[in-house]
Amino acid sequence: MNKRGMPKNFFKTFARLINYFGKKKYLLILVIILVIYTSFANIYGTYLLGVIINTAIKGENYQELLTSIFTLIGIYGAGVFCDFSYTQIMVRLSQNVLYNLRAELSRHTQDLPLTYFDKHNHGEIMTYFTNDVDTLINALNDSFANIILSMCNIVGTIILLLCINVYLTLVVLVFMVLIGSFIFWNTKKCRKYFSAQQSAIATINSKVEEDILGIKVIKAFNHEDESFESFDEANKSWLKASTSSFFHTQLNIPVIVTFSYIEFAVACLVGIVFLVNNWINGIGALTSYIVSVRQSTQPFNFFTQHVNTILTALAGSERIFEYLDEKEEEDNGKVTLVKVNNESNSYSDRYAWSVPNKNGETTLVPLRGEIVFKNVKFGYSKNKPVLNDISFYANPGQKIAFVGSTGAGKTTIISLINRFYNIESGEILYDGINVKDMKLESLRRSISMVTQDTHLFTGTIYDNIRYSRLHSTNEEVIKASKIANCDSFIRMLPNGYETMLYDDGHNLSEGQRQLIALARAALSMPPLLILDEATSNIDTRSEKLVQKSMDQLMVGRTVLVIAHRLSTVRNSEAILYLENGKIIERGSNDDLLKLKGKYYALYNGKTELQ
Repeated sequence: MNKRGMPKNFFKTFARLINYFGKKKYLLILVIILVIYTSFANIYGTYLLGVIINTAIKGENYQELLTSIFTLIGIYGAGVFCDFSYTQIMVRLSQNVLYNLRAELSRHTQDLPLTYFDKHNHGEIMTYFTNDVDTLINALNDSFANIILSMCNIVGTIILLLCINVYLTLVVLVFMVLIGSFIFWNTKKCRKYFSAQQSAIATINSKVEEDILGIKVIKAFNHEDESFESFDEANKSWLKASTSSFFHTQLNIPVIVTFSYIEFAVACLVGIVFLVNNWINGIGALTSYIVSVRQSTQPFNFFTQHVNTILTALAGSERIFEYLDEKEEEDNGKVTLVKVNNESNSYSDRYAWSVPNKNGETTLVPLRGEIVFKNVKFGYSKNKPVLNDISFYANPGQKIAFVGSTGAGKTTIISLINRFYNIESGEILYDGINVKDMKLESLRRSISMVTQDTHLFTGTIYDNIRYSRLHSTNEEVIKASKIANCDSFIRMLPNGYETMLYDDGHNLSEGQRQLIALARAALSMPPLLILDEATSNIDTRSEKLVQKSMDQLMVGRTVLVIAHRLSTVRNSEAILYLENGKIIERGSNDDLLKLKGKYYALYNGKTELQ
């Protein structure tokens, strides 16, 4: 499929879309039947009108005349009822389809690996939920039924005209061919420019999202003008494409109307000639013919209005389906985290690893928080390794620190433990079990994590701290907040813990946001705690308070720490110094100082972390 053009496989995409109607497909069939009857009522009513006129002129059988009149009223009344019914049914069906589709998009987004988001523009992903779904809404609500109605009217009108007079029908067919040829040519032009228009919209969405997220940086570097120029360039591309698109779209109506006037004039002249020469069955037949000619161009107008919407919606659907077909995060693990003791207050005592055996039984392995890396090699792309032959261990309850320059691989090590990415070779063992054999949900539930880029969700402070353990009580949230030393500033807020946070919590300071993230980690009780630059946004005064609380938070846990501030890692059992994806120094703070190597130079200010 072109980026925003025609679907590559019309019928395959359409069939897949139909599956979203689920058990309500029979209602879709009912809609088609109602649409067909609506068309029939309109066309047959026109034919019956000629019969009524001929009967009235003869004035011989008033009973037949009344019967025909009431039949016409009944047919039109039923047509109105069918029109109303299929419209209401289609609206409800389409909303249900879009609900299911958006739900699947949301679930699938959560199940995609981080590598997908590393390589794709987030604004482009948003268009699946917005632009592409919106075009589908319009198509299902309105265009689907109208396309069927238009086709039925075109076919029905031709059949009616043939029943009235074959030769007169040839006049209409000539104009139908001319109109159809124009529509075919103009539709190709519309698709071309509409494709460019939709691509420009996606670019605008991406640009707007990027500018909003980076608004502070834009203002800090006085890049407002440059940012606007970049947006304006995308906006001009949209203007050019949309102007051309709407020009060709609006061209349909005047051209078809012009053809219809000429057709009507020619049909009237030819029809009168036929009537005078008795080549047509009376004035009633001529009236039906003239009315049918007048109506013959209306389906083309409807068709041109809706066919582009249908094709664009199917193209958008195909884009959505391609996104839904993206490979989800691998989760082939069989080892799960199970509860073994409801009475214990210790997370490690309450849970254990359930390891399936070949004989169908399971073995319970204690949850302790031991981490072992064995000759791990990893790169985000092929032939560009980030980690080379990394080996280390962290015994239960130990604090292990990673230091080194930016890009050395510290955060990558943390990401591999969570299986955000899969390693190329080597092993990562958690309590002696290979992490690739663990169910992702169980693995990540056994880890508590605080990252440098704190993300807070729209909701109260209670909700954001409770995010790590949703069933926690307010009292437990407050206790965790005290451990993280954020209880005092939260109580000073106008609504305390009920304060609403918006826009990633930007109504708080960077340090306050980080403290809430630490409270979130304090509330979560797993034996493995990961701190990735967790105190980087906290000022020196706050750091002293937090460090004291952190010591309490770390008790009984295996802690992996990444930090630029060496004050936060001095008391670690082991410090690993990374450079170019390799561990070049390891040992306690005192051991590394005696070594007088890279860490020594860093500690004494002779070098700086970049």
